Amino acid sequence: MMLLGAHMSIAGGVFNAILEGEKLGCTTIQIFTKSSNQWRAKELGEDELTRYHAEQKRTGISPVIAHDSYLINLGSPDEALLTKSREAFAIELQRCEKLKIPYLVTHPGAHMGQGEEEGLKKIAASLDWIFDHTGDLKSKVALESTAGQGTSLGYRFEQLAHIIELSAHPERIKVCIDTCHIFAAGYDISNEDSYQKTISEFDRIIGLRSLAAIHLNDSKKGLGSKVDRHEHIGKGFIGEKAFGFFMKDKRFEKIPKLLETSKENDMDTVNLGILRRLAGASGKK
Repeated sequence: MMLLGAHMSIAGGVFNAILEGEKLGCTTIQIFTKSSNQWRAKELGEDELTRYHAEQKRTGISPVIAHDSYLINLGSPDEALLTKSREAFAIELQRCEKLKIPYLVTHPGAHMGQGEEEGLKKIAASLDWIFDHTGDLKSKVALESTAGQGTSLGYRFEQLAHIIELSAHPERIKVCIDTCHIFAAGYDISNEDSYQKTISEFDRIIGLRSLAAIHLNDSKKGLGSKVDRHEHIGKGFIGEKAFGFFMKDKRFEKIPKLLETSKENDMDTVNLGILRRLAGASGKK
């Protein structure tokens, strides 16, 4: 079965994301486990968890992937913000455990002027702090490749590999590729030769065994622009053809592939339809 879906809203309860995903024919989805723009997290009640697990079992939508809050910066030089970020991320990882979510995706962090190496060390130290304070959880962290906008880290495969190498718990860290981000960071995927070269480079530096998920987004800006702006499939600088490479690549058959594009005018249906066509699939599944 093709693992294809989109980021879904949890408004009204986390189980609603499953119901919305079902309407679109998703076989996998991504969610925030809490409001992405607030530090505070409302407790997940037993009734909500029971309903969520029941709907997931009924629909077969699996895996569900989570994305952390946008406020978190695990590489911050500001000690107060760093502590707040670590504590908030630890809570999100524990929420993932309750929801039986295998991966919590995060943008690694921004160095905010302290320098890249210092920022990378701080991110690895933050992850170790989080792992040490959450105990033996099944839920893992997936570091997302970034566009390199501002002082964001994780825009080179080497940086992601370095964070994993610096951690005392490398087995608890995986990676998520975002097509818009890697393209904006300078990794060309727009034609077959450059696509194969980029994936080979990822495999050599990080290893395909460490790939947890793929975010399928076109890019509003050009190759190497370092600007993180998602566009609908085939409407941006990456182009429709490139997404066919990802959809047909046998190496990614069991990897969740997720849209993170804007939802106006039922665009999830349109984008998912394009991706299914590129995969050579018919119908909703």
